[in-house]
Parts: sequence; structure tokens; C-alpha cells
Amino acid sequence: MAAPKKTTAAKTKQVAADRAKSDQDLVKGLMDVVSGVAKDIDPDRLKTIVETLQASAADTSAAKKAPAKKAPAKKAAKGKVSSTVPLNWKEVWYTNCPMVSANNIDQELGWCREEFKKIGVEYDFLRHSPLNNWYPHYIHNLDNLIRFGGLNPAIQVHADLRRTVVLGATWVYEGGCMAVRARDPIFKMEDLKGKKIALSKSLNTIKNDWWRVQEHMGIESMLRLNGMTMDDVEIVEFPYPDDWYDDPAMLAPINNPTELWAKRDHKHDLAFRPEENFLLDGTVDAIYTQSKVFQHLQEATGKIKMIEDLSRHPDWTQQVANTPAVITCTDVMAKKHPELVLAYMRAMVRVGRWANAHKRAAAVILDHQTFYLDAEDTYQGIKHVDMVPSLNAQNMECIKIGKDFMLKHGYIKNDFDVDEWAAPEFLEKATAQVFAEEWEKKSWSKLPAGGGLETKGVRIG
Repeated sequence: MAAPKKTTAAKTKQVAADRAKSDQDLVKGLMDVVSGVAKDIDPDRLKTIVETLQASAADTSAAKKAPAKKAPAKKAAKGKVSSTVPLNWKEVWYTNCPMVSANNIDQELGWCREEFKKIGVEYDFLRHSPLNNWYPHYIHNLDNLIRFGGLNPAIQVHADLRRTVVLGATWVYEGGCMAVRARDPIFKMEDLKGKKIALSKSLNTIKNDWWRVQEHMGIESMLRLNGMTMDDVEIVEFPYPDDWYDDPAMLAPINNPTELWAKRDHKHDLAFRPEENFLLDGTVDAIYTQSKVFQHLQEATGKIKMIEDLSRHPDWTQQVANTPAVITCTDVMAKKHPELVLAYMRAMVRVGRWANAHKRAAAVILDHQTFYLDAEDTYQGIKHVDMVPSLNAQNMECIKIGKDFMLKHGYIKNDFDVDEWAAPEFLEKATAQVFAEEWEKKSWSKLPAGGGLETKGVRIG
């Protein structure tokens, strides 16, 4: 006799059981992997990671059982989410942009990690954990994250997403250039009247379209300095995916930004220069590029030349280009855990002072992460840059210029007071602590009883 056929209910029950077993096997496998590579991770932290994996599997199982719902078209088009590790104030995550900054030098020196170790706190690159994807770098949705990077995303976060605090800034001279094909009879900005200039548009809506803001600002400035407006040229918009952040190969754990950029071969990766091919194939007549960085890489191809360079103009207010690079942390960290902010800022002061004293060594380190042509080109770009973060009057004014442009052109929805955003007290206190420590080591430590800056009634020498 033939075996009785299973009813629909029985089949459904069996499928559910199979899925549950599959989820259990997945969790066990992930736990084995985590345990195998995490011998040096604190047990409590390891437990948190495993619990997160288990919760994720449970959510997946529940989602499979729930009736399918058709997502709204707008959300389906985005298809991107940010993921983070569970909050743990015994660890601090850092992230930075491939820009000139003390943090990009410190990843090779390790002085930040040293400062945090003194207070019993782990310090790691954002993407060191597979549970953090790239998007916290742009939307700062991780309370214990410190970011040292481009100005435009930091402004958008504070204006429209969450409260943050700006702790310091580094100004560089990279305002922007107008690039054209090397053999075209275009020699000055006036020659672009009636011609096509590209303007990119990122289709990745979870993040700030910082490059478009920078392009828009630079193009407008170069036209204005030459007696022209946007109406004198044809602006051609180029949407592009901007989705390398979601490439599975880029979601594997990464130890530090140097490793990231080596994996990307960033100096030759046109994902960072999305309109260059459109210039070379004749689709447009000119594109914006960044002075020195990008510029020298593009000129070295022999196919591209520059007809304008904002960094060569004396008016520094026209050189804001996603700069200055700014240090930001969440208001939660600043208010509830100021000791973490101070530890980071002490390291930034120490690293910045070292870099100022050893510019060529700093250039070799930065060459691995920035878009200068080589180490010598990097040195030429940073030799006049103060690598110690600052909230001086000029940096603050540049931040205001960037914020005002983004508000005027609709890149942010809400205005805010830049002076109230800044928290200079952390930099001031960190600097005092660094100087006191150095003074004690170099001077008072030579006395029989030692001493600090407050010691009175003694002489040295």
C-alpha cells in the first residue's frame, strides 16, 4: 500500500522544523567561528557578540514565519540599513576619512589605544567588528563612536539626525580645481561658457551626498571668482550607485583604515572620482576635482589638466571643500563619559605635535590613506598644515561657511548655531594635561623629589 500523503498542515510543520534546525546550526557555526578568532576578546564582550548573533537568528526565523508584506516602493528602493554592535562603554570605536588628520597618523603610532588602555577601555576601528557596517561613519548612530573626518556629513548629522559635539578641526589647503581634457582648447574659466560641467548625485540615500556638496560649492566658487554664475554653463547631473559600502568583500572585518585603502587600491579606484570617465569620453567638458589630492593623480595620467585652482587664491573663504576635517562625538558621550573624550583628545594633541615635528615621517604614513600622488607629494601638501586639532577662529568660520552653504542649497533641513555645537573645553583640558605630563617628564622629574607644574620655590639650571 502506498504511504499516505502528508497534509498541507503537516508539510508546513515540517518546513518550520527544518528552518528552526537550520537557524540553530547557523548560530552554532557562527559561535564556533567567533570563539575561534576571539581568544583575546574580553569574555563579557564575547558573550554580548554571541547574544547578538542569537537574537539576529531569532529575528530571521520570526520574519520567515510572518506573512509577507509588500514594502513601500520608496523603502524598497533604498534597501540599505545601518548595523552596529551593542553599546558598551568599556569600548570606544573610531572612524575617519582618507584625509589629513592626526587620527590617520595615530593608527600607525597607537597613542590613542595607549590613552584608552590607561583607563581600562578598548579602542578599535569601527569596521574591526563584523557587526558594524560602514554607515555609522555617516549617520553616527553609535553612541561610543568618535569620528574624525569630512565636514559635510558631520554637519548633516548634527542638523538633521542627532545631537553631536564638535571637538576639534584640521584645516588643509585643498579648495578644488576645474579639470578639463588635456588637449582641449580650454585654458581659462571663461572658455567654459555654454559648455557642460558635471555634478554627481549619489543614489545611496542612507548617507550624506558629501561629494556633490563639495562639487557644487567648488564649481560655484570658481565661476564666481571669474565673473560667472551657474547660468553661464550647462550643469549635467550624473547619478551613480555609490554602493561599495555594501559589497560583501568590503564587509569583512578590517583592522584599520590603512588596510581598507590597500584593499581598495584607492588612488586608482574611480569609485572615488565618479565623473572622470565622463570627462574623458567627451560626455562633459569639465569636472570638479580636489586641489593637490586627486589633482596630481589625474594630471599624472597625461589626459587631464587644470584651468582653475581655488587653493591658489588668497581668499581662504573660497577654499572650504568638505573641510576642515572635524572631530565629533555624540552628546551622550560628551555628557556622560567625558573621560573618554579627554583620552581621545589627549592622543590627538600628542600625535599632532609629533606630526608637526616630523612632517616627512607623517607624510609617509598619510600617503597610505590619502589621495596625494606619493609620499613627497603628501609632504608638500601638509608641510604648512597644523596637525594639532584646533577650534580657532578661522576653523570655526570655515565650519560656518560650510553649514550655511548646505542650508542655503537644501542639503540640510535644519539650521543650528556652530558656536553652540563646539565644545572647546575638551581640547583645552586635554592640551593642559599633555603639557603638564611632558613638563613633569622633561623638567621636574630631574629634581630629587620630582614635581609638577604647580611646584613652587625651586629652580632648574
